[in-house]
Amino acid sequence: MKEYKYTINGTPYTVVVGEVTGEAVPVSVNGVPYLVELGQQAQPAQAVKPAAEKAQAGPQPAAKPAAKPAEAAAPAEAPAAAPAGGTPLKAPLPGVITAIEVELGQQVSEGDTLVVLEAMKMANNLAAEKAGTVAAICVKQGQSVMEDDVLVVIQ
Repeated sequence: MKEYKYTINGTPYTVVVGEVTGEAVPVSVNGVPYLVELGQQAQPAQAVKPAAEKAQAGPQPAAKPAAKPAEAAAPAEAPAAAPAGGTPLKAPLPGVITAIEVELGQQVSEGDTLVVLEAMKMANNLAAEKAGTVAAICVKQGQSVMEDDVLVVIQ
């Protein structure tokens, strides 16, 4: 496992990247676990220097090996994958989760407050769009989210 520390827009993030197993890698962002599915690694474009330019430059340091896809693109706050068939509650604007009003497996009715999102110094109660069962909670209290991040999934 490798641990990385990032600061994005003044917010510190600790990202722990686990061992790559097949097509996925376990990643933890500020203690929230995610399973990142890997796609094909893009091949970086390489600039070619003319031979004369290389000779004048002298000895070059060894090239750094390419980073694994999960290390290179580990999201600072990637939303958790939503279960198939559920109705996701997405963040309507960037902000900070100040409260999570539901628990996993809880029955909710349409209009029930699921999450409180603070944005622009205002608390926004985000409500269920339909009745159902809380299938996933993809955020934690105090977490910064971006617009369209999945917060909760109702099935």
